[in-house]
Amino acid sequence: MNGILCVDKPQEFTSFDVVAVLRKLTGVKRIGHTGTLDPMATGVLPVLIGSCTRFLELLPSHEKRYAARFTLGIATDTQDIWGTVTSTHPVTVGRAQVEGILPRFTGEIQQLPPMYSAVKQDGKRLYELARQGMEVERKPRTVTIQRLSLTQWDERQNSYEVDVTCSSGTYIRTLLHDMGQALGCGAVMTSLRRTEACGFSLSQCRDIQMLRSMGRQELEHLVLPIDQALLDYDSIVVSGPQSVRFQNGGALDLKRLSRPLSPGQMVRVYGKDKGFLGLGQADGKTGQLKIVRLSLP
Repeated sequence: MNGILCVDKPQEFTSFDVVAVLRKLTGVKRIGHTGTLDPMATGVLPVLIGSCTRFLELLPSHEKRYAARFTLGIATDTQDIWGTVTSTHPVTVGRAQVEGILPRFTGEIQQLPPMYSAVKQDGKRLYELARQGMEVERKPRTVTIQRLSLTQWDERQNSYEVDVTCSSGTYIRTLLHDMGQALGCGAVMTSLRRTEACGFSLSQCRDIQMLRSMGRQELEHLVLPIDQALLDYDSIVVSGPQSVRFQNGGALDLKRLSRPLSPGQMVRVYGKDKGFLGLGQADGKTGQLKIVRLSLP
């Protein structure tokens, strides 16, 4: 079994828990996920199975999309509702003020990684230091919020939900925490659901309970081909002899390809009758399309 299986990760499961379940269900040891989701978060988790794990490091850096709920008037050490409350504040703002600050947090913004995160500093994860009661100086990082809109609100309960599309590496709970700071009352994330990742959406995902009820053959029907995660790269179709050469590890002459490629350009390579062959990259110095990764059975 080789390909991509899109899982709707349940709450209180780590991404590695999902991998462990799939290893048991499929009997395949080589399985890797495409990006960690916090245990309390749910939603889209594409998982690579079998030989397709060789493409993990080559997946394009996609935007991610989330539905995130938060409550105003509270601050915690983890920036979410599952942490220890560090302060409470009266809330004197409502929907209009929340909606009004959204443009300030759209586009390129600076984020300070939270102490309860997997970011490494001096060889240690920040969450390891946080659990020891330590707080260390961190450097802000630039992230991009492509879209940020208010989708639900309950002013009486000081509860809100936003739809966020952002760059990889964005901490949604930090975004909400910073919004709370800007509003002068604090905020904590109360739920997080990833709705899009790696070009896949919730409609393509199956939950763990459903996957556990399926046999191996049924699971195989859900597995998508690896090139579905590589669609951000352009594609090129090569001739029969070129397909054979490429599959045998040989570079191809750029001048003999069906269309010109820019130096350094990464492309999906397809044979006319053989489907996806792998990824290649144009080398301007040698004039060849060199193999980056072959698609193996």
